[in-house]
Amino acid sequence: MENYRRVVVTGMGAISPVGKGVDENWKNLLDGVNGIGEITLFDATAYKAKLDGEVKDFNPRDYMEKSEVLKTDRYAQFAIAAAAEAVEESGIIGNVDPERFAVYFGTGIGGMATFTKEHNTLITRGPSRVSPFFVPMMIANMSSGLLSIKYNAQGPAMPAVTACASGSNAIGEAMRLIRHGYADAVITGGSEAAISECGVAGFINMQALSIATDKDAASLPFDKRRSGFVIAEGGAALILEEYEHAKKRNAKIYAELVGYGSTSDAYHITAPRSDAEGARRAMSQALAEAGYTESDSIYINAHGTGTPLNDKAETLAIKHALGEEAARRASISSTKSMTGHMLGAAGALEAIVAIKALETGLIPPTINLLEKDEECDLDYTPLKAVKKDITLSISNSLGFGGHNACLAFRRI
Repeated sequence: MENYRRVVVTGMGAISPVGKGVDENWKNLLDGVNGIGEITLFDATAYKAKLDGEVKDFNPRDYMEKSEVLKTDRYAQFAIAAAAEAVEESGIIGNVDPERFAVYFGTGIGGMATFTKEHNTLITRGPSRVSPFFVPMMIANMSSGLLSIKYNAQGPAMPAVTACASGSNAIGEAMRLIRHGYADAVITGGSEAAISECGVAGFINMQALSIATDKDAASLPFDKRRSGFVIAEGGAALILEEYEHAKKRNAKIYAELVGYGSTSDAYHITAPRSDAEGARRAMSQALAEAGYTESDSIYINAHGTGTPLNDKAETLAIKHALGEEAARRASISSTKSMTGHMLGAAGALEAIVAIKALETGLIPPTINLLEKDEECDLDYTPLKAVKKDITLSISNSLGFGGHNACLAFRRI
């Protein structure tokens, strides 16, 4: 390809129900630590779903001034926390032209907790008591805006809002921004904090959430007992950089982002296509761009939400994208079995997992996978991590509205 610009990862940051920081997250995922627990962010007594995946002991003051904390939603605070780690690790600040420095950061919902709180204030105390910061705290672009302000990133600053594919779409579109010459570096990823009275009630009433009370029988990707996802929160960030730009400043390079697929099912507001063709096309696009061949040893971080339809359709998509024989050789896992479903942040954290699997040759497990489903019959790495030298690592994200995204990484 003429003027082909390669895109690499030079920094990563994460905060999730299983840890703060990439290293803690990775260790706990390999160890099969279950981050699911009882809902504590509000009184869930009257709710059918009792469990979630919360970020424990989070203090936004570790990352922001008190005055900033009071004007930001929890979802934006997670974005700032994750980006702080990624930016510091990358050493990008002071080493990129601000006008060539961009932010593409995803969220599925945005400031749901702020929306719930301020609506309650409106009803109980009247319109004059609604916070003047309500709108900027709630809107889905604000994490991108705050990060661009914090790091003087004067290039494009945009959100990706594609439900559960938001983090992956943000990363993929950031890749294209660099590849086509519009930026030299991008802060990208996703964050979410939708565990609120209104958010959880909505997901319960659409019958999307698990109502299990045992944390070890709640988030069950690919297991025959699965009955819904466990809502979770958190944030993850990556620094993407043009390869020659990174090499010139001797930056540490974790992996090369070599493929991205993005499609729509054009089918239903929540259900995936039964033939999995939209997800298959996203995977096929990413694999083709990555130069995939059957000689590749592949790891797939599956979307794997633990809903009956999603896991069955994703299994079919993997078979169709790789071919039956290659699909059976692939190592697959769903780390949502441990984190729960972080919605718009999920794809970003799972991209980091895909990169760490490449880097370490370790495949994190799908915990709680005890009962095999005959329609989910691939190698989902049940219960324990395994060692495997892989050459290509991909991450799938499938969102409400029919949004499908797939990212592919190689070592460099």
